[in-house]
Amino acid sequence: MTYETVARIAQQGGLIYFGLIFLVGIAYALWPKNREAFDRAARLPLEEDDL
Repeated sequence: MTYETVARIAQQGGLIYFGLIFLVGIAYALWPKNREAFDRAARLPLEEDDL
């Protein structure tokens, strides 16, 4: 194997790996079970502090 072949395989493997990580993150964010937690977190900056 030449350096170019190993580098190409590593680049493609990294692309697939990070693509899968991205898709898992999107699935987690859009999963119906997590909706309430994300809605609550989105409203948090708008709530008044009780000091």
